[in-house]
Amino acid sequence: MLETRRAASLQVIMTWPVDNVKLERVRSMMKDQDLSALVVRAPDNIVYLTNYWCMKGYDAVVFPCEGEATLITLEPQLADAQRNSWTRDIRLFKGYDERDPRPPQYRALDMALAVLKERGLTDKVAIELNMGTQSADRMVGEPTTPTQFYFDAFRKVAGEVVDATPLLNEARAIKTSQEIERMRLANELAALAMDYTRDHMRPGMKESEVGGMYESFVHGIGVGYKGKVEMARAFTLVWSGKGIATFTATGDRPIQKNEPTLFEIWVCVDGYWTDLTKNACPGELTAEYHKLLDLLLKVFNEGVAFAREGASFPDLDRLIRARIAEGGYAGQPSHPICHGVGARAHEFPYAHQAGGGTMRKNMVLAIEPGIYWPGGGGLRLEDNFLITQNGSEKLCTYPDDFRLARAGMKASTT
Repeated sequence: MLETRRAASLQVIMTWPVDNVKLERVRSMMKDQDLSALVVRAPDNIVYLTNYWCMKGYDAVVFPCEGEATLITLEPQLADAQRNSWTRDIRLFKGYDERDPRPPQYRALDMALAVLKERGLTDKVAIELNMGTQSADRMVGEPTTPTQFYFDAFRKVAGEVVDATPLLNEARAIKTSQEIERMRLANELAALAMDYTRDHMRPGMKESEVGGMYESFVHGIGVGYKGKVEMARAFTLVWSGKGIATFTATGDRPIQKNEPTLFEIWVCVDGYWTDLTKNACPGELTAEYHKLLDLLLKVFNEGVAFAREGASFPDLDRLIRARIAEGGYAGQPSHPICHGVGARAHEFPYAHQAGGGTMRKNMVLAIEPGIYWPGGGGLRLEDNFLITQNGSEKLCTYPDDFRLARAGMKASTT
């Protein structure tokens, strides 16, 4: 049965129809700013504008205010690009060219500049001058970022060069129905993997062993999932008992009995992400952890209830930190408590008291209060929420009160 399902899934062309709502939103914003074209290189922006998730990070997209976009990609990736890209104008460059000893990204840049000149798009060009963060390419977690030479090259051919990042941040913050569907798939896989891992983890296993179990499940089941997913990957940090901290690497510490194991989870499905924190406990949770979880759930649920269209980002940050302080943990957590999720696991908007802004319908936000004990141990809760007019919708089905998930665990105390 499983083999039949796998064989059938290979025959499905797993791509998405053109998301015209998204692309027209971007073009409308470009018109308001009198932009001739956007030129992007960050893999998440390429996914956003073309549906193509590049393999190596040398690729580029010329996205005009009017007309079809041009995708510039490595020659060996032609089949992938033809299968997934929304644009038919695909230009290829070689990884190695015997006539040109320069690295391949220089050939991609030359081609992008040539497209701008060929199509008369040089009046006002927006490029990614100020990324902050970007997602990695599809091949490896190693972002390939532009150099000063790249930025200077556009100033030589364009009448005016401006930063594309503010426009793209604003456009990407509001998700279309297709983007929401893609993020639902990522959250489904995250919940399935959490169920599987919770049922198979045992006290004494290494944190790294349990993290590997989770990541392997997502990759193994996720590729071809529901005939809609071409690539699915998971990235985890796993800490158990006193190993729980704000941020540290997964180690070889043993999974603890009667204490929580915390999973910091990022699942990526064809370029769209989750950012979640989930917990599981082999055995009976200790009294001190029951108390901590009750407090954190109260804080978390109040923060979630606050999240709706028009709600203030700085006020959400103040609210959660104030409630944590009232519970006896002033100054916590040290990490942000809310940010956007989409074609990056961490993207605009961010909630902090030095900033501003309000929540808008169809934003997807990660809300993540945490409390950590001196010397190790603590808890964090984190889920992704779709903002609606009257509140929010939780996208991951795995319960934040992980005591509710224990009923499904296999005997794990032997």
